[in-house]
Amino acid sequence: MTGRKTAGTPLRVGLVGYGLAGSVFHAPLIAATEGLVLDTVVTSNPERQRQARAEFPDVRAVGTPDELFDRAGDLDLIVVASPNKTHVPLATTALEAGLPVVVDKPIAGTAAEARTLAALAEDRGLLLSVFQNRRWDNDFLTLRRLLDAGELGEVSRFESRFERWRPQLKGGWRESGDPAEIGGLLYDLGSHVVDQALVLFGPVTHVYAESDVRRPGAEADDDTFIALTHAGGVRSHLYVSATTPQLGPRFRVLGSRAGYVKYGLDPQEAALREGQRPGTASDWGTETEDLWGRVGAGESPLTGGGRPEPTLPGDYPAYYAAVAKALLDGGPNPVTALEAAAALDVLEAARRSAHEEVAVKL
Repeated sequence: MTGRKTAGTPLRVGLVGYGLAGSVFHAPLIAATEGLVLDTVVTSNPERQRQARAEFPDVRAVGTPDELFDRAGDLDLIVVASPNKTHVPLATTALEAGLPVVVDKPIAGTAAEARTLAALAEDRGLLLSVFQNRRWDNDFLTLRRLLDAGELGEVSRFESRFERWRPQLKGGWRESGDPAEIGGLLYDLGSHVVDQALVLFGPVTHVYAESDVRRPGAEADDDTFIALTHAGGVRSHLYVSATTPQLGPRFRVLGSRAGYVKYGLDPQEAALREGQRPGTASDWGTETEDLWGRVGAGESPLTGGGRPEPTLPGDYPAYYAAVAKALLDGGPNPVTALEAAAALDVLEAARRSAHEEVAVKL
């Protein structure tokens, strides 16, 4: 995949969207990445424009994507962090302008749209990458280490929970019932847990899902369960919810030798929300020992059973470092559009399963 600069010259990044995704995740991580410079932020909200200029004094702030694309020749990478329904048209415009693109998850509303974008990028010889930052969560990196070392043996079941207690609606497109908005937790948090399951245990043959709208006044799913049967035999049980007053373990992984149980969320999102920045502290992404998961067999981790497993530091900066390396040095794409399309195959099957109350074969 091609970039526009030679090694050693920073890539100028245009960021579309300065809501939660743009301001909390993308902008700070781009600014912290060697080889990238945040050049332009697109947001029609005057307050967010002021926020962007305050946080990044050298950044340009413009009101529309057209203003950004009018300067396409001055840019080297476009990052799409705007509402879900805009991902496909904006990514298409960027690729047709000859610009590599990073798109926040989900890349599209359907797997077919994702594959069309992938084909366009391939035809133009351009990078198209998807921001699946949860591949660099501390617990996920730790679980991969355990699996690679064979410490759990043959895994039979993978349980993953991304649960929250948010009984009050926030409003906005993420909670809209309009299908065009691509809202709801299935496509939001579900994009993360499904992607992680596919990375760990490979392709899926069957999907079963239960999806509910629990909160008064809610329009989109806010409590969803997905069961996956992987081609290799592992069963993944995935939960995403905004209506969970008592949170379950983030991971519970059962193997023939041992199990791994881990509570709590990676600390990087909270740190970014609080204004902390990668590179400003040597302990970025680390957690205290009392939050470590436990590995064992026949014992309850809640009563101290098993051994504590040190949690690797989370590493969201690794994503954009890989993007920069791909563009400047020809390194691999950290998350391809085709990988995102495979996850969308599962999400579409889950939506159908929940609607029709059937298991879906892929």
